[in-house]
Amino acid sequence: MPSPSSEIDSSAPRDAADTPAALAPSRGSFPADRFDDLPDEPGRRGAHRAENPRLRLGGVLLWSAVATIAIILVGIFGTMLATGRLSFAPAAEQTQAAGPVAPEVDTSYPVMVLNATDQAGLGAQIRETIVAAGWAEEDVQDNNASSTDFSTTTVYYQGAADEAAARGLADVIGGAEVSLDDTYQVVSDPSTPGVDGESGAQLVVVVGLDMRTE
Repeated sequence: MPSPSSEIDSSAPRDAADTPAALAPSRGSFPADRFDDLPDEPGRRGAHRAENPRLRLGGVLLWSAVATIAIILVGIFGTMLATGRLSFAPAAEQTQAAGPVAPEVDTSYPVMVLNATDQAGLGAQIRETIVAAGWAEEDVQDNNASSTDFSTTTVYYQGAADEAAARGLADVIGGAEVSLDDTYQVVSDPSTPGVDGESGAQLVVVVGLDMRTE
């Protein structure tokens, strides 16, 4: 006869840990849902990793630097545009300097007349015209030039201060070109007392073929 201790009361409740796996409820006893398709392997699947905060900070700093440089460049550009240093308008024609110097007949200038044509006596004729305009005879000299084919009669003067007198003399002889050139200036003799060897301002008329009368 079995002992009472060896008998198992089938009606007594069992501990959950002692429940055989065969007695556990099966999946088929419940309606299917999305959790039935989960894999049995442990671990997370499809999880999104958080953005690297360092990369995000670097991007912010980069764009900040670009924006700062752009603002500085726009400021410089605007300043130059406002102050007139930069303009997109077509360049205006440069304002012409003061108009041509007005002719002035100044008989205080000594005059040298050089005949640069093959017509003999033409330089003397021009000299007489100049003397008749008010110059002292001793202040007007004439001679022949080394060339006989000079085309256009020209009055040469030494400096900008002499231009008005040169233009006045050009009008006196009946029209001539004027040119700033000190080639024909006479250099004073330094051995003469009170003379420092500098050239004296004189007007030189080189008579060209346009003055020929023969």
